[in-house]
Amino acid sequence: MFKIFNSKPKKRVPQGPSPGEAIQRIRTVEEMMNKKQEFLEKKIETEVEIIRKNGMKNKKVSMAALKRKKRLESQLQQIDGTLTTLESQRISLENAHTNVEVLQSMKYGADALKVAQTRIGDADRVQDVMDDIREQQELAQEISDIISNPVGFGHDVGDEDELLQELEELEQQELDHQLLNTDHLPSVPTAQPMASLSKIKSKGKSKESDDMDNTLKELADWGI
Repeated sequence: MFKIFNSKPKKRVPQGPSPGEAIQRIRTVEEMMNKKQEFLEKKIETEVEIIRKNGMKNKKVSMAALKRKKRLESQLQQIDGTLTTLESQRISLENAHTNVEVLQSMKYGADALKVAQTRIGDADRVQDVMDDIREQQELAQEISDIISNPVGFGHDVGDEDELLQELEELEQQELDHQLLNTDHLPSVPTAQPMASLSKIKSKGKSKESDDMDNTLKELADWGI
C-alpha cells in the first residue's frame, strides 16, 4: 500500500504532431508568407511610381498613393516579423527533431548492445570459453610436437655431446693408424736423373720429339 501511494506517476507523452510534421507545416506557411511579401513589395513599387508621376501637380492622387504605400509598408513589416518568428520556431523544431533522431539511434544501439551481451553471457561464461580455447591450443601444440619428432629409428642415438666425443675418438684412431704406417712410404730412387738428360742431348734432331716424350715419362717415374 505504501508503494502504491508513493509511486511517482509516469510522465505522459504529449499528444500532437511530430517535429517533422510541424517543420513541414511551418515551411509551407513560410512559403506563403514569402509570396505575400513579394506581392506587397511590388504594390509598394507601383504606389511609388504613381507618386513620382503626379507629384505636387496632382496632389490628391499623390497623397492617396502615399497613404496606400504606408499601409502596405506596415503589412510588409508585420510579415517580416512573422517570418522571423517562424524561422526561429522552425530552427528550434529542427534541433529538437535532430535530438530525437540522435536519441532514438542511441537507444537502438543500446538495445543492440544488450542483445549482443545477452548472447555472449556473463564474465564467467566468457572466461570458460577462453579457457577452452587455451586448452585446445595447448593440445594442438602437443600434437604438433609429437608429429614433428622423427620415428622409425628403433633406438636412441644419443645426445650431441656423446656423438661429438665419439667422433673425436674416431679421428684420433685414424691419426694413430697413419703414424704407425709411416715405414711403408715409397722409397726414393738412388740413380741420378741427370744421366738420362745427357743422353737426350746426344740424340739427333730427327728424333727430338720422341726423345722428349720419353724423357718426360722418365722424369715422371723418378718423381721430378
